[in-house]
Amino acid sequence: MSDNLDIANYLRETGLLLSAKGDNPFKARAYIKGAQAIESLQMDIGGLIKEDRLTDVPGIGKSLANTIKEIYSSGSSKLLHNLKEELPEGVIELSNLPGMSLQRIKLLDSELGIKSLEELEKACKTQVVRTVKGFTARTERALLGAIERYKNRSTSMLLVDALELADEIQLFLKPASKDSEVLVTGELRKWYETIESIQFVVSAKDSKKITARLKKYPLVQKVEDESSDRIKVLLSSGVTVEIFFAENPTLKLMETTGKEHFQHLQKLAKAKHFKLTSNTFTRKHPIIVVTESQVYDALGIALVPPEMREDAGEIEQAKEDDFSNLIDIGDIKGMTHCHSTFSDGRHSIEQMARAADKLGMKYITMTDHSPTAHYAGGLTIDRLKQQWEEIDEVQEKVNVRILKGTECDILADGQLDYPDEILEKFDVIIASIHNRYRQNEEQMTKRLLRGLKNPLFKIWGHPLGRLVLRRDPIPCDIEKIFDAVQDANIAIEISGDPYRLDLQPLWIKAARKRGFKFVISTDEHTMSDMLNLTFGIHMARRAGVTKTEVLNAQTYSFFKKTVKPAS
Repeated sequence: MSDNLDIANYLRETGLLLSAKGDNPFKARAYIKGAQAIESLQMDIGGLIKEDRLTDVPGIGKSLANTIKEIYSSGSSKLLHNLKEELPEGVIELSNLPGMSLQRIKLLDSELGIKSLEELEKACKTQVVRTVKGFTARTERALLGAIERYKNRSTSMLLVDALELADEIQLFLKPASKDSEVLVTGELRKWYETIESIQFVVSAKDSKKITARLKKYPLVQKVEDESSDRIKVLLSSGVTVEIFFAENPTLKLMETTGKEHFQHLQKLAKAKHFKLTSNTFTRKHPIIVVTESQVYDALGIALVPPEMREDAGEIEQAKEDDFSNLIDIGDIKGMTHCHSTFSDGRHSIEQMARAADKLGMKYITMTDHSPTAHYAGGLTIDRLKQQWEEIDEVQEKVNVRILKGTECDILADGQLDYPDEILEKFDVIIASIHNRYRQNEEQMTKRLLRGLKNPLFKIWGHPLGRLVLRRDPIPCDIEKIFDAVQDANIAIEISGDPYRLDLQPLWIKAARKRGFKFVISTDEHTMSDMLNLTFGIHMARRAGVTKTEVLNAQTYSFFKKTVKPAS
């Protein structure tokens, strides 16, 4: 077996079965990571095997390398064969159910031939599970409850996880789509914070090959729908994967990126005597469409970025604006909101500065935590002085300009965490809430209003404190808060931390109407966190933020002057 992706599939299935078996979790994880490593290879795996360089690939150790060699040479793996012999069919799906041990799965398979959740649910409802030794009527009721909870569990994925999964699926489908590109569409293309369904568009000529290939993906639990122009499968995680097959993939991509937006385009097309569908674009004669720009150009409007296709005024805007001023990642000149080993960061000030330099940044703000965030190594005044000394030393070694800053807690009573005489000495202060999230709306509103009245800070960090799918935004009277922000001329952070993505585009739009300025950051705690900047950029683009509205898209001198603490 010489195909990289087929070998990766073997490794992933092995990892999932090891996990279902309850084997060493590190071993199971190693196989899944190995599968990801093989999928990402840019060269044929045969060359690495012949040169005995498999272990040069990050994520592949000696034991895993031997398994890969075995699969490559024989087309199979003794470990995977033994696992399939030992474990009942359907074990991956059934092991997702709380309380279903491997022993129980084996027993139900041998006694009743149960190989899926659907079969287990039917057996419980018909009261045959209780006939198996060790199972009772009470067990049946408990299993039915667990199945119901499992079926109704949240199927939302974090954007960052969905992007990774989509990349994995695209790689997996590659052998079946050599003649056409597998294009990401739907919620992912619009960079929604949470994803319910991962969707792709592919040329219809590859439909049979891709359908057959997708069904072999190890995480597929069942095929929910299949036709000549679409296949939809359910993964064991509860997320669906949907592939649309189209004669004209470009037009289908446009339709599936934003249905309401596309319908508005159809009305505009009709008024101009065009006919626009998900497969054709005609005006007396068919128009060959290879890019989305061709359709927008023909309709006399600018190409609307995918993130903005909501039918919320963007088509009217496209009649006057070409979106060239919309913020883009190349516009960012400074990394803001960065942590180092002085608080809870994993890299030193010098490492963070050099990483920013390598990305072409002109400046970076070192904003370690203030004292109350003791759990995150918040800096006392003595430690703060040590940090400033180190910043001065590092500045002599790097080109990027380093601003001395803090992420200063807004305390429960609204005061800032350092005394004013210390705050006045910083170059930049980001003020954030990190504790006492259970305050009610009235308490939280008073807390923020008092904090925002302090003229010493100019950036409000991860404003509503949400963690996507884990913690709701803080309760507060947002209109009153925005009034205070407007009066204080404070910039609002758009956090590209993929677990925060705070503010939401809804509130970014409301802030823009008031003329607010923004900084786009990632709340970096490691050098690699800087690469999350793209998440913040796309959140901002969804709300139509322009580069002139983003402070860290401006020059170093302008940024420093604008954020300087003012008494």
